[in-house]
Amino acid sequence: MAERIALACEGLTKRFGGFKAVDNVSLTVREGTIHALIGPNGAGKTTCFNLLTKVLQPDAGRIAYFGRDVTRLQQEAVARLGMVRSFQISAVFLGLTALQNVRVALLQRTGLGPKFWRPARAMGHLDGEAARLLGEVGLEADAGTRAAQLPYGRKRALEIAMTLALDPRMLLLDEPMAGLGQEDVARITALIRRVSAHRTVLMVEHNLSVVSELCHTITVLARGSILAEGDYQRVSTDERVITAYMGVEAVQEAA
Repeated sequence: MAERIALACEGLTKRFGGFKAVDNVSLTVREGTIHALIGPNGAGKTTCFNLLTKVLQPDAGRIAYFGRDVTRLQQEAVARLGMVRSFQISAVFLGLTALQNVRVALLQRTGLGPKFWRPARAMGHLDGEAARLLGEVGLEADAGTRAAQLPYGRKRALEIAMTLALDPRMLLLDEPMAGLGQEDVARITALIRRVSAHRTVLMVEHNLSVVSELCHTITVLARGSILAEGDYQRVSTDERVITAYMGVEAVQEAA
């Protein structure tokens, strides 16, 4: 079976005034893989990720999703195509239970999102699917717990459940390990591996141990351009990467 390309960009460029944050970036994310976008502060990875996830519009270049040109589409439009993003800061409804949070996401997928005036009993048919999604991320025991009462790591798991409720073909994760303790990092790493079994994942992540454990392909950015690309073994031994980003100690710790 021929390899399929989930997401590709060519010549992606973004300027802010006279500053070129992303400079002629071209990359390819293969279907069914976990692909990481990494780089030091100021490398342009966040801007590049925002371009790929349609938070920002590029000044130049082209973006294709499963062969369809989505360069000028808005974020909501590409989400309907199955490309769904989660954010670095947990974005859940703190006053709702975990089950209710996932139900809100299911309402959005079914086109009933704006109809919050409907009585709760009219949405009960979604509870089974919401419970299944909570089970997929290990939160079945927290279904009735208000999100505000969940530890931070479980809030991140809940956010992933809400993202899965949108039935993504491709999952885009913005620093999923940000703010997590070591135990939660291990839990969310295992969760990402599990939910990626039938999906493509693109993630921005600073934790190199996580990147080395999870990712099939890593794109390293520096000063808005691609510095290196390949599997972890290849990029971690690239002298340009060691010099510009990782540093010898960081590479040794993550190896």
